[in-house]
Amino acid sequence: MSILVGRETRLVVQGITGREGEFHARAMQAYGTNIVAGVTPGKGGSMALDGTVPVYDTVAEAVAQAGANTSIIFVPAAGATDAVMEAALSGIATIFCIAEHIPALDMLKAVEVVRRAGATLVGPNCPGATTPGQAKVGIIPGSIHLPGRVGVVSRSGTLTYEAVQAMTDAGLGQSTCLGIGGDPIIGTTHLDALKLFAADPDTDAIVMIGEIGGTAEEEAAAWAAEHMAHMPKVAFIAGRTAPEGKRMGHAGAIISGGSGTAASKTAALEAAGFRVALSPTQLPKLLREAGYKG
Repeated sequence: MSILVGRETRLVVQGITGREGEFHARAMQAYGTNIVAGVTPGKGGSMALDGTVPVYDTVAEAVAQAGANTSIIFVPAAGATDAVMEAALSGIATIFCIAEHIPALDMLKAVEVVRRAGATLVGPNCPGATTPGQAKVGIIPGSIHLPGRVGVVSRSGTLTYEAVQAMTDAGLGQSTCLGIGGDPIIGTTHLDALKLFAADPDTDAIVMIGEIGGTAEEEAAAWAAEHMAHMPKVAFIAGRTAPEGKRMGHAGAIISGGSGTAASKTAALEAAGFRVALSPTQLPKLLREAGYKG
């Protein structure tokens, strides 16, 4: 089993004929992801990826004719929210939005449409997800993964890569690696991810990577304290030296009014039973110390 992506994934790539869409679609296909369709309005009836993937004008056609159940969106920010809503209203169950620089007010509308449709949105401004040995949906390098039983959830793309590589080097395989994005308005939170991992029989331990800004990590920690007490859990919080009122990296990574600090998040995580690393490279060691045998 896995969360969100796996052997059952039938992927449609929205924007497959664009430069970024085609590049990453090839990488996903090479990893073994089952890409069943692409969508580019006006190019329906053509073929992509060297004639292996049919292109449709709409997501509804990709669902009806190719059986797509998962979408990844490589559409520029100006059209990304429309692409998200089209996917949700066409019956796609899981939607990954890679685009960044999407206005928060636009995402508020899109998130509500997704919620009402009963779909799951990951992102925007996220690297996607990989279930090692099964499927890769997004831009996470496939070479860094090792199949295993550690669930990884992160707000940061590059920190995801660093943490996963460190675990792979230490022989600690992953069940699913999920990058949720660092924007103020996102579809899937740390808490949502922990609930999915808790219900996954193939996940035995958790790595959670957060950063300054907001209260998502504290909320996830409070839930984990009650529902995941038996599970080895480690975390890393980026932005320890960030000054108040200054955005650091992601749009959501800003300390405001004394809340959202690395110290407050670290305290909440430690109180919930997480071991908190000072750097991503410490995560494998702390996972072992937390009792995970691998």
